[in-house]
Amino acid sequence: MTDPNTPPAPRQTDRWLEPGPTNVQVIYASYLLGFVVGITPLIGIVLAYMNRGKAGGWVETHYTWAIRTFWIGILYGLMSLVLSFVLIGLLLMLAVAVWVIVRVVVGFQAVGRGEPIRDPESWLI
Repeated sequence: MTDPNTPPAPRQTDRWLEPGPTNVQVIYASYLLGFVVGITPLIGIVLAYMNRGKAGGWVETHYTWAIRTFWIGILYGLMSLVLSFVLIGLLLMLAVAVWVIVRVVVGFQAVGRGEPIRDPESWLI
C-alpha cells in the first residue's frame, strides 16, 4: 500500500520534447516525413522555435540549421513553383527536395556524433 501522505512522483515528460539531441533528431525526422505527410515539417519548425536558446552548446547550432533549412526550403520551393510555369521549375523542385534531404542527413549525422553544425547560417550544405 502507498502512504497517502507521500506526494506522487513527479511526472516525467518524454525526452523528445525536451531541448537536446533527441529533440533535434525528432525535428529532422519530421522534415523527412514531410515528403510523405505534408504537415510534419510544421511540427518540426514549431519544436525548433520552442527549444531554440534552451539547449546551449553544440545543440544550438542544430536548431539554427533546422530553422534555416525549413525557411530556405520554403523559399526555394516557392521559387520552383513559380518557375514551373516555364517548365524549369519541375527540375528545380527535385533539386530542392534533394537539398532538403542532404541537409537533414548532414544534421542527423552530426547529432549522432555529438558534433555541432560547422556553418549553421549557410544557404547551401
